[in-house]
Amino acid sequence: MLQLPELALLALAGYRGTQLAVHDTILDPLRDRIFAWHEAQPEAKVRAFVVTLISCVYCMGWWISGALLATWLLVNDAWPDAPVLVHGVEWLAVAGAAVLLNRWDDERKADG
Repeated sequence: MLQLPELALLALAGYRGTQLAVHDTILDPLRDRIFAWHEAQPEAKVRAFVVTLISCVYCMGWWISGALLATWLLVNDAWPDAPVLVHGVEWLAVAGAAVLLNRWDDERKADG
């Protein structure tokens, strides 16, 4: 099971990864290509799903947090230390903490 410092580290990494994927300008060219791909066939469900995924901090944050958590657990050989259900709760905790940071950041930008 994750300790509090690990949870905090993974939440910060999840926040930063989500910001990179959804907002940072370094990935603007890739996002622009995906948006153009979607505009070519806006009725396509897969294309709409991909655009929703890459433009939603909650959606992208969930998957990025899960990938970070899985990587952390596997690299540290901690996967077998707890049942899968516990890892699911850890995923919720990491994603929840990361999205709280994203919401705080978005509110801070809106106020300033």
